[in-house]
Amino acid sequence: MKLKKRKKVTRMHGHGMGTHGWGARKKHISSGNRGGFGMSGTGKMSGHKKTYITKLYGTEYFGKQGITSRKTERRHNKVINIDFIEKNIESLKAKYGKKEGKEEIICMEDYKILGDGEIKVKVIIRAQSTSKGAKEKIEAAGGKILTKDNLEEKE
Repeated sequence: MKLKKRKKVTRMHGHGMGTHGWGARKKHISSGNRGGFGMSGTGKMSGHKKTYITKLYGTEYFGKQGITSRKTERRHNKVINIDFIEKNIESLKAKYGKKEGKEEIICMEDYKILGDGEIKVKVIIRAQSTSKGAKEKIEAAGGKILTKDNLEEKE
């Protein structure tokens, strides 16, 4: 009687012996090549069993979701530059324009006005906040910027 039996795995080396006695590789489903039974092998970045998964769960199962890195983080506040205001003054007046007395004010209260570019049009803008450069350029053109800080100072 043998006391120590040699394992089958140690004998199954060489060309074509990746089957370990199961015939074809595809016949032994749970040993690696198919990822096992059911949902195994269908990770978020995997394309394995893709048609089956998309049929059950739709296309949102695959790929990245959730928290992004700091590199991909975007600005959450709305910003607009004064050169964009000058180029699109008519459409902005149509969309955001309001009459207050004799003055027509562009009410962009969700936006911060930034000073990139030049402005030559006299315009009155109500905004959430503004940069120093934008305020100087608009006032030099003869316009006004109204923010929450400005309105509190007047009262």
